[in-house]
Amino acid sequence: MPTVKINARDLVIQVQEADGKSWSQIGGLNSAVPNSGDNEEVVDTTTFDSGGYYEQEVVQRGATLGLEGFLLLDPATGAQDPGQARVEALATLVGPDSLGKVRFRHTQDKAWKIWTATFSIGEQGGANNDKSAWKVTIARSGRSTTEPVAAA
Repeated sequence: MPTVKINARDLVIQVQEADGKSWSQIGGLNSAVPNSGDNEEVVDTTTFDSGGYYEQEVVQRGATLGLEGFLLLDPATGAQDPGQARVEALATLVGPDSLGKVRFRHTQDKAWKIWTATFSIGEQGGANNDKSAWKVTIARSGRSTTEPVAAA
């Protein structure tokens, strides 16, 4: 079968709840951009023997996941979308407590990518005739792991 283009909107993104067992989908998203090159560090290894050509090695790998969308609130209770609320709670913590887990995959993937990560809330709000924006940057801490998608 030939390869096909995949829809960016088919990326499923979930954050692990405080119980460490359950996951909540992050709702209201209209943009999700994984960047496997963020927080990467290189060292210059150029020597006289390099003949005038720059040389380098990667000494640190990093990655981020930038999410944007709309703030979601229940009009009756004022409760925020559970995934957004969990991300915002993690974004207030410091030290080891600031680490949480996020997992993501495209709908046709057979495995989740799982990151231990930190969470930083971005700009929220908007102009006169806008819906309120919601943004977060999730930065991987340590290696990425995988887990098979459970059969439904």
